[in-house]
Amino acid sequence: MEFQHKSILLNECMEGLSIKADGIYVDGTLGGGGHSFHIAQRLSDKGRLIGIDQDEDAIEAATKRLAQFKQRVTIVRDNYEHFQEILSTLSIPAVDGILLDLGVSSYQFDEADRGFSYRFDAPLDMRMDKRQDFTAKDLINSYSEAELYHIIRDYGEDKFAKNIAKHIVLERAKKPIETTFELSEVISHAIPMKMRVQGGHPAKKTFQAIRIALNRELEVLEESLDGMIKALKPGGRLCIITFHSLEDRIVKRAFRTAEDPCICPKDFPICICGRKSLGKVISKKAILPSDLEREENPRSKSAKLRIFERGE
Repeated sequence: MEFQHKSILLNECMEGLSIKADGIYVDGTLGGGGHSFHIAQRLSDKGRLIGIDQDEDAIEAATKRLAQFKQRVTIVRDNYEHFQEILSTLSIPAVDGILLDLGVSSYQFDEADRGFSYRFDAPLDMRMDKRQDFTAKDLINSYSEAELYHIIRDYGEDKFAKNIAKHIVLERAKKPIETTFELSEVISHAIPMKMRVQGGHPAKKTFQAIRIALNRELEVLEESLDGMIKALKPGGRLCIITFHSLEDRIVKRAFRTAEDPCICPKDFPICICGRKSLGKVISKKAILPSDLEREENPRSKSAKLRIFERGE
């Protein structure tokens, strides 16, 4: 199976990045190179694009897709949380734009062996970086009931989190839970029958929660945003596409704080904390896919784009 190249909110991202032909750009979630192809296409020979992804299959697919631009593209297999070290290694002090397209690629969901989806029976894996030893199977079979409960509640926002965690622990006491279908069945039994037909597949939220926890997705995002904003040149832009409320909340809060970091009491006549604004939020409201895009690409339905511009 090949990486799909249907990039979500493509035109909105290109417009949001406000690409300069001679600029330097970072795609922190390279994937199959869909967005990066269109960034590279807009660059001159003096421009540069750094594509980062931790997924081996993504690196291979993007390398092929971006081959015609190889003189201006550098591809790095790593997690975008290390983007500052990557830029330092490349002797790049600041960039004109950064793009993050968060979540799981269509390829990762649709490739059964990756174990991301409850739609296919496969070993419980869910690793975005297969160099990591710890898998979803290890997490499910080793974390305490309390830890599982907090993961499913906080990252899956599932109201049946307590019962799901309890059922997982009871089931694994008989034998390890090793496949996606085994886990899906345990989750289904933990949810009342009348609720299973509401709100999609009963395992959806738990699978999301496990994936997020295993790959430290929210932690990496939260810890990277301030550094990414500070790595922008004046007028440079950070564009982030999120796919669920947890990600969007983190981005929205970080952008708001970067725009107005003052912590002085509201009734103070002047600011005395000394915290200076890093720029402005371009997207006061999240930018959503058009009706046509949502119709043509159902996976775009929950996408939200937010944009921050670095100040002078």
